[in-house]
Amino acid sequence: MTRVALVTGGSRGVGYGIARALIDDGWTTYVTSRQGTGPDGARALPCDHTDDAAVAAVFDEIATGAGGLDLLVNNAWAAPKGFGGFSDPFWKRPVDDWDTLIGVGLRAHYVASVHAARLMTDAGRGLIANISSFGSRGHLHSVLYGMSKTALDKMAADMAVELRGTGVSSISLWLGLIRTELLLSLGVDEFAGFSLARAEDPEFVGRVISRLAADPGLSDLSGRTLVTAELGSAYGIANNDGTPPDSHRTAFGGGPLFPPPAEPAPASDPERTP
Repeated sequence: MTRVALVTGGSRGVGYGIARALIDDGWTTYVTSRQGTGPDGARALPCDHTDDAAVAAVFDEIATGAGGLDLLVNNAWAAPKGFGGFSDPFWKRPVDDWDTLIGVGLRAHYVASVHAARLMTDAGRGLIANISSFGSRGHLHSVLYGMSKTALDKMAADMAVELRGTGVSSISLWLGLIRTELLLSLGVDEFAGFSLARAEDPEFVGRVISRLAADPGLSDLSGRTLVTAELGSAYGIANNDGTPPDSHRTAFGGGPLFPPPAEPAPASDPERTP
C-alpha cells in the first residue's frame, strides 16, 4: 500500500531532510513552501501557511491526487523580522515577533492538523507529528520560541485525547541540534555547547518519523512528547555517517517529558525505564 506524507516547510533545512528520508523509504511525499520547491522526488506545492485558504487547497489537492494522507509532519516555521529575536530580551523586541513565532510556528500547525485529521479519521489511520524542541523544557532562543514549542506539546497531547479510537495518533518530537547546511557552513565544531559530531542529520529525523509511523505500538505513544535521538537509539537508526546522535534530555534537566505519565508506561514506550 502506498503511504502518503505531507511535510510542511519542506524546501530547506529540517523539513527538506525529513522529506528526502521519507522519499527514500518509499513514501509518496508532498512538501509545502512559499516557493513551491522541495527535494527531488517530492510533490512540491506552493503555500503560505498564514493563508488558511491556501492550506485548505493543499489538502484538497492531496485528497484528489493521492486519495488520502497517512502522515503529517508539522514543520513550517518563520523567523522574526531581522532574526534579532534570538539575541535581545523580549522587552527589546517588537511585539509583532508574535506573528511569526506563534502565527506560523504554532497556528499554522494547528490549521494543518485540522485538515489532516479530517482525511485521516475518514480513513481510520494516520500520524500527526509536530516538530518541537527542548525549548519546551528550558529557555532556548526566546520567550516566544519556548511558548510555541510548549504549546505544540500540549496540542499533541490534547489532540490524542480527542482522536482516541479513530486510528489516528498525534506525537510531539523534541529534536536536538540539527546539522543543517546553514549550521555546517559556519565551520564550527560545536554550537550552543553541543557537539556537531553528535548532532542529528535532518534525514535522521525523517528516518525516525518513518519508523515511528510504522511502529505497531504507535497508538500507545499517542499524545506523548518523544526525543528523536532516543527513538533513533530504540529503533537502531543512526546518522548518515553511522554515528548515533546524542539526546539533550540531561542537559535540559532530565526527567519525564510532556505530559507527565499518570500510570506505568507501556512496553513499547521508548521512555520506559527498566
